[in-house]
Amino acid sequence: MHVELTLDVNDPERMITFWSRVLGYVVEDEGRFDAPDRVYWSLVDPAGRGPRLVIQRVPEPVTAKTRVHIDVHVPDIESAAEAAVALGASRVDAEPIAEVGTAWIRLTDPEGNIFCIVRERRS
Repeated sequence: MHVELTLDVNDPERMITFWSRVLGYVVEDEGRFDAPDRVYWSLVDPAGRGPRLVIQRVPEPVTAKTRVHIDVHVPDIESAAEAAVALGASRVDAEPIAEVGTAWIRLTDPEGNIFCIVRERRS
């Protein structure tokens, strides 16, 4: 079994650029990117560890908070949040939230989808 995540977007090119940089992923099938009727693109972890992120073009904008979101685990949440903001994200929280033995910062991607930058737990 494996898990894929699908993200609905309005501007696939912008969102593919954003998410591939935030996650360090590569576009699996970019050769077909410019097809006018194209709906799906896949971003994959080049190391083969993370789940595939499918970018799906949809006509409607984000209208409400989704019940599922992406958590990106990193050693330094402030640096990662700053990098995401430089790519077009917006911070939801001025200060990190600290709970359950870790901390995270909520952000929105360029289209308003919420995601979190989470401090990696050390085992």
